[in-house]
Amino acid sequence: MPARHLALGDSYTVGEAVDPAERWPAQLAARLRIEGLRVADPVVVAATGWTTSDLLAAIDAAPPRGTFGLVTLLIGVNDQYRGLPCDTAYRARLDALLRRAVSFARGEPARVLVLSIPDWGVTPFAAGRNRAAVAAAIDAFNTVNRAAAEAAGAGWLDVTPASREAASDPALLAPDGLHPSAAMYARWVDLLLPRVRPLLRSAPAES
Repeated sequence: MPARHLALGDSYTVGEAVDPAERWPAQLAARLRIEGLRVADPVVVAATGWTTSDLLAAIDAAPPRGTFGLVTLLIGVNDQYRGLPCDTAYRARLDALLRRAVSFARGEPARVLVLSIPDWGVTPFAAGRNRAAVAAAIDAFNTVNRAAAEAAGAGWLDVTPASREAASDPALLAPDGLHPSAAMYARWVDLLLPRVRPLLRSAPAES
């Protein structure tokens, strides 16, 4: 059986404003296949605009079927954008999502990888806003994000510095001026590969 990847998240995972083959879960699968790994198409549970509560509701309404050798979680930018507190409501819902993620990963926390929240404050969408304040808020959310991942025994990957390179390189942004381009997602995949290769190579037969 090919290894399976469940990608949980929001617009950054569903690939808003890029083609389906260009979003990072699809790019990751393509790169792994080039290396000779048998990898199924990723199962994506994500939508533009979702907060942690939206993702939890979606999982409850239609739980992903089977188990997975890798579960990734990238969620929180919309909680931050809407001004929700990062150390109370966000942390509680993130903890709940991590418990669900671990259950989808055959109960193995090491097969769960949390990605940091990108910094949308560097994009043209943020023109006229206090970019430093946005960056500080994203950093605060990511501090909670990392602590929750570590407490759950999951991995954590920092893609935020790569996202901030878009401030000086417009090619890293999609045409909407807010979301990452395929080139940005390719940089994330470069960071992901060393972390996910051993997980998927050692993945047991999935169901």
